[in-house]
Amino acid sequence: MSRDKILQNISSNQPPAKPLPDLEFQHEESGIKEIYVEVLKKIGGKLFEVKSWDEIRSIITESFPAGARKITTINELSDIADTVQWKTQDPHALHDVEAAVIRAHFGVAENGALWITDELIFQQVVPFITQHLLVVLPASEIVPTMHQAYQRIGNVDYNFGVFIAGPSKTADIEQSLVLGAHGPRTMTVFLLNEQP
Repeated sequence: MSRDKILQNISSNQPPAKPLPDLEFQHEESGIKEIYVEVLKKIGGKLFEVKSWDEIRSIITESFPAGARKITTINELSDIADTVQWKTQDPHALHDVEAAVIRAHFGVAENGALWITDELIFQQVVPFITQHLLVVLPASEIVPTMHQAYQRIGNVDYNFGVFIAGPSKTADIEQSLVLGAHGPRTMTVFLLNEQP
């Protein structure tokens, strides 16, 4: 069969044209937070809605024993986790970190992801080497979709940035979901709605 005949057959057997799908995320502005919470839980994350740093401090203290190594980049939590010594250590020295508490710039409702840059973690290995990742997210900092997320970061300078969604997971072995496969076993988001 000639090349022209093949191309003619392909051309005559095309499916009917359809309009492109509407990629706009259907939401009410007031429902973005609820969608984020629902999606995060579906992907294995935990979430606490809190109103103060004291609530966060209390949850962390109850969840992790005094001897567990905890690090943070957040000054408000310096009384319960190391904020200074680890920042300049060799990243390999962080192998025994039980819990790392960091901030996120913003969250994405459609997939439960958090946008985090090196400015918030000091060492790139922190969100991946810890056993338990705890992230503080202001309740007002959630965008509906990745489209808005990329618009927000498109003109921002940073050396390292990553979207993190839930704990580490895999489901490629016997189609069985395993959490903590090659990174944090758990991810907890503190949705902070500070009261004035």
